[in-house]
Amino acid sequence: MNSLSGKSKIRKTTVVLSVALVLLAVLLAVLYFCYPSISEYYRAHKKYEIYGGMTDELKDSEFFEDMQSGSSFCFMGDSITCGTETNGIQWYRPLTPYINGRIFEVSYGGIMISDLISFQDFFPEADIYVIAIGINDIVSDDDPYAAASPEDFISRFAQLTEIITKISPNAKIYYITPWFFYGYGEAYDERADQFRNALVSWCESTDCICIDPQKTISSIVSGEGTGKYMLDRLHPNKNKGVGLYSYAVLLEEHNRKIKNKARTVPRLE
Repeated sequence: MNSLSGKSKIRKTTVVLSVALVLLAVLLAVLYFCYPSISEYYRAHKKYEIYGGMTDELKDSEFFEDMQSGSSFCFMGDSITCGTETNGIQWYRPLTPYINGRIFEVSYGGIMISDLISFQDFFPEADIYVIAIGINDIVSDDDPYAAASPEDFISRFAQLTEIITKISPNAKIYYITPWFFYGYGEAYDERADQFRNALVSWCESTDCICIDPQKTISSIVSGEGTGKYMLDRLHPNKNKGVGLYSYAVLLEEHNRKIKNKARTVPRLE
């Protein structure tokens, strides 16, 4: 009888604990969704990891040195920058623990380069601008406000650059080529390649720095699956995707640094 009584008590205790845990989980979920300040605090303090972690290779880049310098950063862009589709988690969120200076942001969901230019009154003064814009110009080619050609695309970046340099004459500007996307068809892939190549070439003729993360993101997503990193055809997800995008930016900036070093090393006769 004592043995049966003991087992019964254990079962009751297990049931009570299970119910208590379920109720606690429900309570936390209710608080999270019903009280925005709690969910905002959670999102603000949750750590988003860079794909593969912050390695010495990723630190060996001009971009990382700028992050560590104490310079102020202004990130500009569309929904991928402002996190419209990911509960406010921006593509650069995994980088913020390594940025020692003040961070500004000018970003709006669904915008094109012409839209960003129209918001120039909201541009802050900053030491460094990181601008990721143009994907909507590519995939919304039937929109009258979209860039009509690679030449038109570049002319808009030239105008944007002129505006920024008037606000912050000594600022450094990083342009990120239009982000990875998939499933739109071959014609859009070709359009994207033309626009990306045009931006890379144009930056080489200016003081602006161009980072092209497309190949890195495409390679990893193709190998490991879109569902792991992408929320949809255009947006990275907040669990893994933003970490991949941050990684790709640092890696390609590291690769750019290595290429530039190789060009400046004198050849031995």
